[in-house]
Amino acid sequence: MCEEHRRAPDVVVVGAGLSGLVCALDLCRAGWRVILLEASEGVGGRMRTDRRDGFLLDRGFQVFNTSYPQVKRRMDLRSLRLRPFTAGVVAHTSKGPVRLADPTREPSAAGALLTGRVVSPRDLAALAALTVRDAVLPASAARRREDGSTSAALARAGVSDAAVADILRPFLSGVFLEDRLETSARFFHLVWRSMVRGSLCLPAQGIGAVPAQLADGLPGGVLRLGTPVAEVTDTGVLLEDGSEVPARTVVVATDPATATRLLPDLTVPDTRTVTTYYHAIGRTPMAEPTLMVDSTGAILNTCVLSEVAPTYAPRGTALISTSVLGTDLPGRAQAVLCRLAELYGTDTSGWQQVAACTVEGALPAMLPPWPLSRTTRLRPGRYVCGDHRATGSVQGAMASGARAAREVVADRGQGGDAGV
Repeated sequence: MCEEHRRAPDVVVVGAGLSGLVCALDLCRAGWRVILLEASEGVGGRMRTDRRDGFLLDRGFQVFNTSYPQVKRRMDLRSLRLRPFTAGVVAHTSKGPVRLADPTREPSAAGALLTGRVVSPRDLAALAALTVRDAVLPASAARRREDGSTSAALARAGVSDAAVADILRPFLSGVFLEDRLETSARFFHLVWRSMVRGSLCLPAQGIGAVPAQLADGLPGGVLRLGTPVAEVTDTGVLLEDGSEVPARTVVVATDPATATRLLPDLTVPDTRTVTTYYHAIGRTPMAEPTLMVDSTGAILNTCVLSEVAPTYAPRGTALISTSVLGTDLPGRAQAVLCRLAELYGTDTSGWQQVAACTVEGALPAMLPPWPLSRTTRLRPGRYVCGDHRATGSVQGAMASGARAAREVVADRGQGGDAGV
């Protein structure tokens, strides 16, 4: 074997988002020679944090759920310095605001719910039964369910149309990034289960700290930033600078649009788009780390990020995050400010817009029947992973990357030189 061939990687992984990082990590730990190529100058894919004038600006509003199995297995949660949200949301409904929370963690919220002013006792009972069932059943139970839309699943659970419109649709629209609740019920049950069993948090240094921690575990020389791939060839990958990286095995771990460019025979789902507006103000409009949702649909959700994690804003400044479906259309930013004035009960004319971040392809459109996991194999030596091959979540992205690594090893043997 020539010296050049010995130095060639066993596997090239394209894309250093969560899936690509996990795939590369697992293959390295299995003794494979891996090169991880990332087009941009940082890891994380959509899970990035920008720093601007003392603010931490995640690329779209994102939260970190501590209950995910892949998170528990891979992450050093203590070093992320996680700051939790309140265990519930404040929903602004047609009948007024209501705090919907887990009474075992937020006992003070139980009294307002039990009045029946916004949510009827029958709906509360239906939601409680649904919550207990999802919390106690194993995650594998969701895979065995006959799939349908989330709206149909809620109706079968006995939740009224009024409760869906006032409470669940506003909240779940921010999770699914669609407001018709057409997303797979299988995924809904997994999401509901994870929220009951875990905590929603923000890392002190922004959501980008999650992929950064994974990248820190890679051996030196594996990760190559600023290295866009132009083509997946029969013998490896061709870079945009015209050079080639030879490899018998290539794993494409990019966003769906890039994946279909590199692998033209790949079929991917449609994706969802979201825009997040960041505003700064000298005094917080809500002195608690709570997410608010809006039944009118004018916004998806809003919160004071600096109440969750003070490190997100300079001292003496509050940073507010507000998300809407779709893109930053003309006039939309002003309409958002007007609605925020009503939700927070304050004058927002003096709020400074720090940034508007539109994320195209933020989540896969998980329409039923949606397989919660699917093979990463496309053809011999070619693999694809990402949340679009599993579920649109941190868990789904990591699990898909881990599956790709397992399938590469299974197909080529336990060692990197197997079959070479």
